[in-house]
Amino acid sequence: MDSVRTLLETKGSAVFTVGPELPVIDALNVMADHNVGALIVVSGSDIAGIFSERDYARKVALRGRSEGTTVVKDVMTKDVFTVTTEYSIDACMALMTAKHIRHLPVVESGRLIGMISIGDVVKSVIAEREQTIQQLTNYITGNRT
Repeated sequence: MDSVRTLLETKGSAVFTVGPELPVIDALNVMADHNVGALIVVSGSDIAGIFSERDYARKVALRGRSEGTTVVKDVMTKDVFTVTTEYSIDACMALMTAKHIRHLPVVESGRLIGMISIGDVVKSVIAEREQTIQQLTNYITGNRT
C-alpha cells in the first residue's frame, strides 16, 4: 500500500497558506488563483486552522456575512487533523471518512510539508487497484513482461 510520502512524490508538495487576519475574499482569491479547495491557516509557523470552500459556503455565504469584512480566523475550521508521510493511503481514507474532512495537512517534525485531498487519495487507490488488476491479468494470461 502506498504511503503519503509516495503520494507527495507523485503529486508534489505545494501547499498554500494564509494568515488568520486575511479577509475571506482574499483567501477565496488565493484558492481560485491556485485552483485549490482549501488553505492552511498559519500563525507564525503553527497551523491555526484550515479554510475551505465548505467553510465559506456554510459560514459566510449561507449566513449572509460579507466576504470583504469577515476574516479567515472567524470562519476557519480550528480542529485540524494532520498526517505524516508514514501514513498509509488507506489510513488517510479512513480518517477522512470518519471525520468527514476532505483535506489533510502533512507534517514532519512539526513542520508543514504538504497537503493531500480526498481526490488525491481516491486517485491513488484507483491507480493501485488498476496496477493489481493488470498484474493479475498478466499472471492469468501468462503475459509476465
